[in-house]
This record gives sequence, C-alpha cells and structure tokens, in this order.
Amino acid sequence: METLEPILAAHPFLKGLEPDHLKLITGCASNVVFQPGQFIFREGEEANQFYIVREGKVVIETYSPVKGPIPIHTRQKGEVLGWSWLVPPYRWHFDARALELTRAIALDGKCLRQKCEDDHDFGYEIMKRFAFVIAERLEATRLQLLDVYGDRS
Repeated sequence: METLEPILAAHPFLKGLEPDHLKLITGCASNVVFQPGQFIFREGEEANQFYIVREGKVVIETYSPVKGPIPIHTRQKGEVLGWSWLVPPYRWHFDARALELTRAIALDGKCLRQKCEDDHDFGYEIMKRFAFVIAERLEATRLQLLDVYGDRS
C-alpha cells in the first residue's frame, strides 16, 4: 500500500525534515476532498487539523455583520492551511471555505501535538515552520484591515 510519505517529503513546507520526523507526520496524515462552497472550518470551532492543499483554492475569511464575509487570504496548490491546531485553546480564528473542488492532505493536530510533546526536537522544527505561516497570515490580515478601514477621503 502506498503512503503519503513521498508526497509530504516533496512538499516545500516539509522539505528537509529528518526522515524520522517525516514518518511521525505521515502517521497523522490522510487525504480529504472539499466541494466548492464547503466550509473546511469555522471560526470558534475546535481546531484539530491543518491541511496541505494539493489541488483547488480555499478562501480564509472573517465575518462582519455589516459587510458579510470578508476575504483575508487564499490558499491554493502547494500551500498550508491552518495553524490554530497548534496554539491553545485550539480554536479556529477564521473561516475557511473551498472556492473550487479542493483536494488536500489533512494532518491530525491532536496526533501531532502529542508527537511534538514526546519529541521536543520535532516540536521545535514544527514550530519554526509554522511561525512563518502565522506571520504571513497576520500580515495578510493587516493588509485587509487597511483596505477595509483605511482612509476614505
């Protein structure tokens, strides 16, 4: 039976990971498919996964009672979706919705948190990689806020 290990090993987010660490991640991985318009996660819900998008496009958005959904960022083939699984209280901070048929690899956050706890070298490596994802998401949110609430003169 073929595993997801070669696909994960080739992904830029995981490239260069030690073989033992790659095996830890593969043990927590599964294929998933989302239909156009399907929510992948909703703000406030329990966050127990992150995703590597293999095909398709996903919008990360927040909801305003006045403006409705406000797009923050899109994720597409080759990109990572979701970091809330890593930071207590493990709740999603935004919504994510498939814009088109999307195939991804889901990584079980509970599984990975335990493996990070058991192997601190592995945990440190995962945190370094996700620090970049979190910083990128914060920058996208800042730019969106400037667009939404910026000077209108």
